[in-house]
Amino acid sequence: MLKGKTAVVTGGSRGIGKAVALAFAENGADIAVIFSGNEAAANEVVAGAESFGIKARAYQCDVSDFSQTKDVCAKIFKEFGKIDILVNNAGITKDGLLLSMKEDDFDAVINVNLKGAFNFTRHLARYILKSPVGRIINISSVSGIAGNVGQGNYSASKAGLIGLTKTSAKEFASRNVTCNAIAPGFIETDMTSVLPEEILQNVKTAVPLKRMGKPEEIAALALFLASDAASYITGEVIKADGGMYA
Repeated sequence: MLKGKTAVVTGGSRGIGKAVALAFAENGADIAVIFSGNEAAANEVVAGAESFGIKARAYQCDVSDFSQTKDVCAKIFKEFGKIDILVNNAGITKDGLLLSMKEDDFDAVINVNLKGAFNFTRHLARYILKSPVGRIINISSVSGIAGNVGQGNYSASKAGLIGLTKTSAKEFASRNVTCNAIAPGFIETDMTSVLPEEILQNVKTAVPLKRMGKPEEIAALALFLASDAASYITGEVIKADGGMYA
């Protein structure tokens, strides 16, 4: 499905990013895994990806750093020779009510979740625009659509990512590059595993399908959006939340 293509996945060492990287690799894409701190986890993903017979490399990068991102993107292009797909998945949370949220916590989440996506889009676009079938997939959140108590910073970053998606779709369409966003609900990842059991049960009760989603289910949607089958879809935000905000 993706044979001969090269994909860059930010936040690719765990959770949704890991699932996306492995799904793309299984379907023939070469993979550049972007990670922030856990090199062992990133190398594990690379090894898993390589087991499918493709080329994979890990790159450490602070996605919020414009200059560092530029250097890493140039290095990826030099080592792979082409870039067709970008998945902006890197994200963090620093939850708190707006009345007590620290400025640093607001800035950190915006810088990683939103500016990080801008940085990679900005620096990789020059390469992706040369691809005959370029794809940009941004991992947003239902929190960016509906908001969420205690997540003013996270919700704002993910809502901003939707705006960035729609603008990118319009700007890059003339070069046959599509840009879409996925808005997951509650997914079984490290980010949600730290939630108290009571909250997890409340979440499952609130979701019509009565369960949390799996990273592999989000990866399957990303795989579709990266494929030729999705060539006429751009500027869209697709929810994957078990019906929570249907």
